[in-house]
Amino acid sequence: MTVLGTPLTRDATRLLLLGSGELGKEVAIEAQRLGVEVIAVDRYKDAPAHQVAHRSYVIDMRDPKAVRDVITRERPDFVVPELEAIATETLMEIENEGLAEVIPTARGAFLTMNREGIRRLAAEELKIPTSRYAFAGSLEELQDAAAMVGFPCVVKPVMSSSGKGQSVATDEAGLVAAWHEAQKKSRVKLARVIVESFIEFQYEITLLTVRAAGPEGAIETHFCEPIGHRQERGDYVESWQPQPMSEKALYRAREMAEKVTAALGGRGIFGCEFFVNEDQVWFSEVSPRPHDTGLVTLASQYQSEFELHVRAILGLPVSTELIRPGASAVIYGNQDTTGVRFGAVDQALRVPGTKLRLFGKPESFVRRRMGVALGVASDIDTARRRAQECAGLVQVLAPGLSLETDADPEAEVPVSASRPVRVPDVT
Repeated sequence: MTVLGTPLTRDATRLLLLGSGELGKEVAIEAQRLGVEVIAVDRYKDAPAHQVAHRSYVIDMRDPKAVRDVITRERPDFVVPELEAIATETLMEIENEGLAEVIPTARGAFLTMNREGIRRLAAEELKIPTSRYAFAGSLEELQDAAAMVGFPCVVKPVMSSSGKGQSVATDEAGLVAAWHEAQKKSRVKLARVIVESFIEFQYEITLLTVRAAGPEGAIETHFCEPIGHRQERGDYVESWQPQPMSEKALYRAREMAEKVTAALGGRGIFGCEFFVNEDQVWFSEVSPRPHDTGLVTLASQYQSEFELHVRAILGLPVSTELIRPGASAVIYGNQDTTGVRFGAVDQALRVPGTKLRLFGKPESFVRRRMGVALGVASDIDTARRRAQECAGLVQVLAPGLSLETDADPEAEVPVSASRPVRVPDVT
């Protein structure tokens, strides 16, 4: 039987977020709807989840002492990592000492915070199909690894998120730039990289997989409908649900997802990523937390990925029911500044079947996600068009800039938030 306390009392149920971005913000909101006391931690002040939490902290989450100090001070029931750059060895110590339960488990967090750990688990221990791969800790090792894997190849830092630091090398000459890009965008210095063979696939999916307690207390596995997504330079720009796929391919993806998540253990939602070509399926990555492409579930599912995560953490029943087809489209900052404003929000929300989520990030970068538009319809294509149109109408304005395009037809309209911008990724 699950018992939940009252926030800010002695018997409160406490959840501590390590990482407080837009995904953490939605987790915090769902937790608070169930009366959970939320503590949000991040590397910078006024992160999105900071703005809705009961308390917040700014620390270097890679610092073992800083992580231990905040957990010891707060004594949460649950520690919920939201990103990769965390002192995961400390989380394993904390779990072993019984100070808090780490979601999904400390071992699961440790393995998935590093692409090397999860790839070796999936391919070498579980024998799940993946692309050919090798790891490298220097430019010379990268050159040897690429020769073994073959060109073209994809080079990624083993510790990064949302495609940051990822690039494609078509020949040996491109490896130098790929190495420097990986080092620049990695969450740690002198990072190892993974080199992967290039797979010819029709589409990519995120299969949100939920491990939650059943009626008798045993862990059961649930699957959301597959989410299709489009990426640019390794970063998602739109997603939709459901992604049509053959029954055989869906069965294989679910089978792989269940194997990987069972090996990681614990409770919560996992974002399992796959490449698909007709009935063939290859495992790519897994995140033990809500996935950015899963923002679409805020509009498409009865319980969003964030509600599913919180429910699973607390031992509550879950439902992965799809209500209607939906889509999401990213809104970029398109400029480097602080305190941006959003114009034409009313026009954007006049697009039928749409919603907006503006994340409240205090600092904008050209390629930083500042919000997302959501669209629903009776079919995927219409939902995608609606989300894209809504996102494209939102104008990201510098501080103090007025939107006066109606009064001055010659006035320059800021770049549409959803249009591709040919610039490097920025964390």
